[in-house]
Amino acid sequence: MENINLDGTPKTPSVTFNFENGTLEIRGRSIPENSVEFYKPLNDWIEQYGESPQPATVFDVKLEYFNTSSSKCLLDLFKLLENINKKDTDVKVNWYFEKDDGDIEEAGEDYQAIIPLPFTMIEVEEI
Repeated sequence: MENINLDGTPKTPSVTFNFENGTLEIRGRSIPENSVEFYKPLNDWIEQYGESPQPATVFDVKLEYFNTSSSKCLLDLFKLLENINKKDTDVKVNWYFEKDDGDIEEAGEDYQAIIPLPFTMIEVEEI
């Protein structure tokens, strides 16, 4: 299975999904012109990964800003990871937020309330 390595742009986050390590990371801003189109390959990758996942999977979310359509796409990613978590695989989400960014912190708490995955909220100086 091929890894995903996408460089970030002013409108799209950088993405690193590593099959061998079971690590997934999204970092930056997510305000693409078409969120569904941007996130579809990520959904497809996670679905394929779910067929033979690593014993432990860690998803690091380090977004400084995302729009409403991206929030729905993120929810879809979390749902796919939830399905993987049901397969004797340990899936964890690390949600990073900047110290004074209550909106991103609250968004992480909202996802944590909706999706039955272990979330760790991590406050940082800068993303």
